[in-house]
Amino acid sequence: MAQDWQPDGWRSREARHLPVYEDQQALAEAEATLAQYPPLVFAGEARQLKEQLGEVAAGKAFLLQGGDCAESFAEFHPNNIRDTFRVLLQMAVVLTFASKRPVVKVGRMAGQFAKPRSSDTETQGDVTLPSYFGDNVNSIEFEAAGRRNDPQRMVRAYSQAAATLNLLRAFSSGGYANLRQVHNWTLDFMDRSPWADKFTQVASRIGEALDFMEACGIDPESVPQLSQTEFYTSHEALLLPYEQAMARQDSLTGDWYDTSAHFLWIGDRTRFEGSAHVEFLRGVGNPIGMKCGPSLEPDALLKMLDTLNPAREAGRITLISRFGHDKVEAGLAPLVRAVKREGHPVVWSCDPMHGNVVKSDSGYKTRPFDRILGEVKGFFAVHRAEGTHAGGIHVEMTGQDVTECVGGAVAITDEALGDRYHTHCDPRLNAAQSLELAFLLAEMVNLETQAQEREAA
Repeated sequence: MAQDWQPDGWRSREARHLPVYEDQQALAEAEATLAQYPPLVFAGEARQLKEQLGEVAAGKAFLLQGGDCAESFAEFHPNNIRDTFRVLLQMAVVLTFASKRPVVKVGRMAGQFAKPRSSDTETQGDVTLPSYFGDNVNSIEFEAAGRRNDPQRMVRAYSQAAATLNLLRAFSSGGYANLRQVHNWTLDFMDRSPWADKFTQVASRIGEALDFMEACGIDPESVPQLSQTEFYTSHEALLLPYEQAMARQDSLTGDWYDTSAHFLWIGDRTRFEGSAHVEFLRGVGNPIGMKCGPSLEPDALLKMLDTLNPAREAGRITLISRFGHDKVEAGLAPLVRAVKREGHPVVWSCDPMHGNVVKSDSGYKTRPFDRILGEVKGFFAVHRAEGTHAGGIHVEMTGQDVTECVGGAVAITDEALGDRYHTHCDPRLNAAQSLELAFLLAEMVNLETQAQEREAA
């Protein structure tokens, strides 16, 4: 792994978007407590994910990464975890069935709490308080006691992440993910969506295939690939005191891993030369991601890749583009071209959410579904033109029946945004919109596959 690296080495670098804690003693105590807690994930799991992402980088698989924009303490409930998990299962089944490629499933779950903020403080009227940095830092309510940056919230976040992971592991290996259950994954409220009918058709065809296999003497119940699934967790490695406290040295290899999640990423606001976040993540063995937006120049990206992946290990780096529907083709192409020219083995993934936020006439922050879809189409167009692999999708979504993003087949209108607008931070796709995106995405993956087959012939 990285030379001359220590888990606390980031403290000598420039750290942006970190909260300021008034009580440094309380912070040190919280960090010490977390450092004694068991790891949330294990080095072997992170290595397994890295291997699978290497297949994505090679064009042999597809990455599906999704979940909440910001997890909260208030909405922590097993039903919410279950519903988001099963929508991700539905999306993965659609993509696998249509593309005939394995889908690597990674949730923005069990740790996606912290959020970057442009200012340390927020002012309402004549009152100024610390900005809301996520539930693992302070409270979203604008009042003095809750907005105090409290290190003990990191300990509470660890406990919630541990409980979430426990449930996700039970769902993925305990029978819930069995393909025999595929008909039961559709949420009740999704009956209003025409894409739910299409999913039912796919589910029926999967059932027929399982019946055929059983008739041939293959019991799907005894085949792990059919009766369970592999599911990984991820979050932005923003709150570095927490991430450092969760760093562990692997007893088998001696390498360091961040055991707070299988996959960590660096945000668009924290990836710069000399960044504390880059310094921390360059030394851990996890697969890592980096957001790539309009401000990123090709030479800066190549320097960052040399820093984060000097050995050019396949599956180590996922580049998550986030430009906006009207900027993606012009902005992404030079980056793809530079990375291809230098031979870096990366996964290219599309975040069509962050560059497409608008303020609606009703006053709500929203993301129009047609703009989200437009960015995905532009992403695939760039990779077709450059002869590279459009490897994945990174979306903020939920299994809840929310009204936060306008459009889609369910036709959420501007006027309807206030009906069920529950997000703690940014607007999310609901279950029906997520499934619709998966079907449209499957069509694009198939077009890419057909183009590759024509070139190979």
